[in-house]
Amino acid sequence: MNNYIRLTTIIVCLLIFALGLIACEKKKEAKQGKIIVTEKEFAVQQDSEYTWSLNATGKIKNVGEVDVKKVVVTGYCRSCSERMISGEWYITNVEKIAEQKDIISYLAAGDESEFRFKGIAYAYIQPGIELKKMPDNLEVIIESFEVVE
Repeated sequence: MNNYIRLTTIIVCLLIFALGLIACEKKKEAKQGKIIVTEKEFAVQQDSEYTWSLNATGKIKNVGEVDVKKVVVTGYCRSCSERMISGEWYITNVEKIAEQKDIISYLAAGDESEFRFKGIAYAYIQPGIELKKMPDNLEVIIESFEVVE
């Protein structure tokens, strides 16, 4: 009887140890998408006699392991003011509208796609005032995307 209890105790301890190892086993990580901006160019467009807008074009690349969809690309001027002052670049502090972002519907792993959007920043002048040069601290960012299952 004593041998039976020892054998049962050893088996139970081994089972608990095995369950602990299985629980600690590293789970497979889900593959993730990664998008980078490979090229970007900013251009000033004169919209009317006294108004300008700052636009962007460029390319993004999917360097992740999976295909992605609904990639939203937009831009920001971090050095622009929120105040409208003649001759200076300003931004609007509202949610980006359709023309201020580009949505790439599908991008396979390893593929590259072009983007284009308007309205990173705006400027206006009054007669006799000159427009300041292109603002500093401009950036293009990948705002969001979804992984294709």
